[in-house]
Amino acid sequence: MSAETLYGLCGAALIALGLYGVIVQPSPFRRLLAFNLMGSGSLMTFGVIARRGAAAGTSSDPVPQALVITALVVAFCATALAVALLLRLFQETGATTLPSDDPSEKP
Repeated sequence: MSAETLYGLCGAALIALGLYGVIVQPSPFRRLLAFNLMGSGSLMTFGVIARRGAAAGTSSDPVPQALVITALVVAFCATALAVALLLRLFQETGATTLPSDDPSEKP
């Protein structure tokens, strides 16, 4: 098994774990962490795809590498904004979960 295949499988596993966490976890903070895990897996997979072309003997393309670096910066900024919004939600309501829309539940 080559290194590229191993990294590709790890990236796919991270995507699967992140998707599972986004679907199953009720807490917004845990969903945010799962979404970041899924994003990291997709960036790892994209980086492996870019590296595989360079391993085949052709010159490596800098565009996928630049896209991965840009995506990391954007993901960091989006995560910081989401954490700030969750902290503000906690300050206002005292809970980290959103209220339910079900009218049969009591507040």
